[in-house]
Amino acid sequence: MVGINGPEFVVLAIIAVVVLGPERLPEYAAQLARLVRGLKRMATDAREQLREEVGPELDEVDWRKLDPRQYDPRRIIKDALLDDIEDVFKPVSPGAPKAAPATTPPTPTPGGSRSVPVGTRLRAGQPAPYDLEAT
Repeated sequence: MVGINGPEFVVLAIIAVVVLGPERLPEYAAQLARLVRGLKRMATDAREQLREEVGPELDEVDWRKLDPRQYDPRRIIKDALLDDIEDVFKPVSPGAPKAAPATTPPTPTPGGSRSVPVGTRLRAGQPAPYDLEAT
């Protein structure tokens, strides 16, 4: 949890004995034990206070989902990008209404461009609309 393995802990204990000396080592060990007990008590009290204030909803929270170690930006971006694509590839039901064919020809505008109303389809052989000012 702290990232210290067995041999490292033994080396640290030997250094503590040499630096502190055998006279002061029990005193510092007792202070360390009191500190650890105090921290544990504060964590328990905070957890109980949070449980009292939030109520039973706290038990329903999926804490593994909120773990920052599971944060993978590539997966999050991929999920966000592929979210909408599922709707695009849904099969069209056979009874779905089809778009009405365009019945009105493009209307010329004074600037020389031809426009087609939005949502209409061009007939076969009909040239695509263009805008002289935009080209």
